[in-house]
Amino acid sequence: MSKSERQGSCLCGEVKLTAKTSSDDMGACHCSMCQKWGGGPYLSNECGADVALNGEESISVYSSSAWAERGFCRKCGTHLFYRLKESREYFVPIGLFENADGLVFDRQIFIDEKPACYSFAEKTSDLTRAEVFAKFAPPE
Repeated sequence: MSKSERQGSCLCGEVKLTAKTSSDDMGACHCSMCQKWGGGPYLSNECGADVALNGEESISVYSSSAWAERGFCRKCGTHLFYRLKESREYFVPIGLFENADGLVFDRQIFIDEKPACYSFAEKTSDLTRAEVFAKFAPPE
């Protein structure tokens, strides 16, 4: 997995971001929270912890679980990131980037929560809710 810098902004332009180590892959999350948050799967790019945000006065952050939070622009409502609290790793919606060319769709998580009304043609690595929690959730 190679890394590259990607830049983007929210719909109104108040918040700009630079992901200095954006991966060249993307994934879809089908969990119930992502579906409620965005009306469908959350298509994101793993960007690590080296993300610069400009316009922080326009960012609101919602603590959506014990280990993660979601950021959005308080002026236009654009979803800006899903961020892990402990590691500060960002998962940024691919639609924010000025250039998402070259991203490879390679994984889906919470596949057992995906509605039956859509599916993707790409062959991906798929994890169920139980598999995601076993692999990523911090011990309680």
